Amino acid sequence: MEDLVSRLDALDPDAGAAVRVIAYFDQLIEGRAGLEAIVRGAAALAECPARLVDDEHRLHLRVMPDGRPVHLADLPQPSWPHTPVGPGDGAVLWLERPGPVKPVEAMVLERAAAAIRTVLSRTRGRAPVKADDASVEVIVDPGASPEARLVAARTLGLAKAMEARAVALEGGSVRVEAVVSQAQGPAPRMAYGRRAGVGPAVPVLELPDSCAAARMALRLTAEGTDDEPGPRTVYADQLGALVLLAQSVGPETPPIPDELALEHAAAAAPWMLSTLHAVATGSSLRGAAAALRVHHSTLQERISHAERLLGWSVREPDGRLRLHLALALRTLRRHPAAP
Repeated sequence: MEDLVSRLDALDPDAGAAVRVIAYFDQLIEGRAGLEAIVRGAAALAECPARLVDDEHRLHLRVMPDGRPVHLADLPQPSWPHTPVGPGDGAVLWLERPGPVKPVEAMVLERAAAAIRTVLSRTRGRAPVKADDASVEVIVDPGASPEARLVAARTLGLAKAMEARAVALEGGSVRVEAVVSQAQGPAPRMAYGRRAGVGPAVPVLELPDSCAAARMALRLTAEGTDDEPGPRTVYADQLGALVLLAQSVGPETPPIPDELALEHAAAAAPWMLSTLHAVATGSSLRGAAAALRVHHSTLQERISHAERLLGWSVREPDGRLRLHLALALRTLRRHPAAP
């Protein structure tokens, strides 16, 4: 394949690039990649943001060329290159660049759409169950009898043998999503339009436990802004030991010195919290600089300023862990558990 691409490049660069695109998405399909990985590939190959929008199934993914998933900022522009994912499907893949579409971009759209169709055919069994707020309230209520929860499950179209998960949404509402088969691979990441905590997939009668975990995860979500950096959707089964931290922090829990130091630093500059979050969660300082879209030297200056205000170094693993926990505590304070 590499030899073929090299020869094509010599004859026709566009043809060589097209073969690379085909090979790239074929490899994603063979590896059973998820939707976000496919949209990320489209963004990287087209060198512009890419988004997948499916309003009917509440699926919205947007990825920058550097691989960062970000929230939808506005409506797609009709002039952007785009393609429907499949006949009769409301999903559309967009490249956020004014037209006309270039040959390589057209190939990216075609092959990415084919890969997305493959994923959707594998995962469309995972979908929100039909809406019935009263039945959802019963099925996630730990005080309800198993018999009452089974009646609610039947009303929602859930069989006793099925698995489902609870999703706790900002504002207090709860959604239940069916999971047809875990053997089909991980479900695609959903966008809920607001902060959401997602509970683990469990048997239908165990949905109260999934709901409790989802509400815990909701407390660790953030708005994704400079004042409140962090993910808007958090999955409970990925929290690990942070669950214990969330369980231990309530309205009466006094703040620790690291929290106070973080608030002191946050007041010093509008970029402070987003910078510290990127440092705490990034794989490296260069990765954090790329995520923030600042030069590495600029990030170093910001870190030096932050360290003076915090009173500890964030350049080493121990300091970053300390910072990560302080940020998590700040998030938990801003989103207390529902009474």
